[in-house]
Amino acid sequence: MRQNDETEPAGAPPSGPAPPEGEPPPEELAGSAIDELLGAEELTSRTARFLAWAQENLLTVDVAVQAAILFAALVPAAMFGPQLRKLISGQVAPRAPYGFLRRAANAFAHIATPIALLITLQTAVVALGALGRPSVLVQAGVSLLTAWIVIRMVTLVIRSPFWSRVAFYVVWPIAALDAFGVLGRVVRQLDAFAIPIGKDDQNNPITYSALDFIRTIIVFALLFWLASVINKFLKGRIAAIDELTTSFKALLSKVLDVLTPIVALVVALQLVGFPFATLAIFSGAVGLGIGLGLQKTVSNFFAGFTLIADKSIKPGDVVAVEDTFGWVTEMGARYVTVRTRDGAEHLVPNDKFIEDGVVNWSHADRIFRLHAPFGVSYKTRDLRFVKQLAEETALEVDRVLKSPAPNCNLVEFGASSVNFDLRFWISDPANGVSNVRSAVLLALWDRLHEHGIEIPFPQLDLHVKSAEQSLGLPLKD
Repeated sequence: MRQNDETEPAGAPPSGPAPPEGEPPPEELAGSAIDELLGAEELTSRTARFLAWAQENLLTVDVAVQAAILFAALVPAAMFGPQLRKLISGQVAPRAPYGFLRRAANAFAHIATPIALLITLQTAVVALGALGRPSVLVQAGVSLLTAWIVIRMVTLVIRSPFWSRVAFYVVWPIAALDAFGVLGRVVRQLDAFAIPIGKDDQNNPITYSALDFIRTIIVFALLFWLASVINKFLKGRIAAIDELTTSFKALLSKVLDVLTPIVALVVALQLVGFPFATLAIFSGAVGLGIGLGLQKTVSNFFAGFTLIADKSIKPGDVVAVEDTFGWVTEMGARYVTVRTRDGAEHLVPNDKFIEDGVVNWSHADRIFRLHAPFGVSYKTRDLRFVKQLAEETALEVDRVLKSPAPNCNLVEFGASSVNFDLRFWISDPANGVSNVRSAVLLALWDRLHEHGIEIPFPQLDLHVKSAEQSLGLPLKD
């Protein structure tokens, strides 16, 4: 074995191959890989930039003043809010008419303190602007508080879960974008996203942007709500006019239901500047859709107008459609609501009344005749007395009319009984027909038994000839 006589000094690092010239040591290579993996340098740089931005924009006297204003505004709001609520509740709300205005006044009284806070903050914004000082933070608070007040007002005044959700999902995002100062950029991006829909008279292209679409939806929603309020008011006024017939009132209500949404849509398109000449492009598609997929809906729609115009049925009529018997409670754009004695409401399509027919028990008048058949024994001698007794018994039932008077006819000499048909009239078929027929038959049962008149049941005499032959008995002719 060969030995090395050269010795290394004590404490010296172990010798090894030297790294190539120009490359960092392995320790530095390991540290650089970890930093590159974690992005430490970029994270450090961003943290430094954020701290510098915070020190320059947040840790300033203007921000401190605005924050102090936000907290200080709570004091006058807490002082004047209850006074404002007392003023609205005691002076304004009692004088407001019932309905929408009364609910609006009560809603203002309910959120009087936030309204006082909004007034205080808006005053602070005006004051800071007059002094030439920034008010970005206070304006953000005003935007968020305004959004909350609008949503709360919609919830308290309209009392509709749908409109409450719409207000929540529309107003809050707008307020948040405005509070962070990016609402203007979002509006510009929506306006830039547009599609061509035609050309004007000067051959200039006409575009319809996403911002126009959103504006149309918002304006249409507001106008549709306003149209529904006006529609409800007009229906109430029409229903109060006694000179109009029920059918004509239903016709006017149906016309209002159709016209008010159309007018709201046309006005909304006009307000946003939509060119109506371009609607001709979609007329073919709309006609094709009606011809293929909407023909049943359109048929029901126009059948409803036909039913009301020719007065074949109207609200309150007692009708029978196939196996459904009841009275008409409502005539909608697509169907007629028929309420039965069981409390169930059948929604019968309008065209069914025209195609399949309907039995209207109260078309000309509400007087309806019922039948109560019965029979008596052949032992009964005075059949005319039975006829008179049945007619007098029918008059004892409350719902049976005295004019036209009940009439009892002898209809046949049956196999087991002499059969009569008691006919009587009622004027309220909507209250049921089986129950009044049952009441008449029960009263007739009692009266017949009081006079000893027998109601027979079928009897059969069975003659078995084969048995007589087997027993040797003589057969009878």
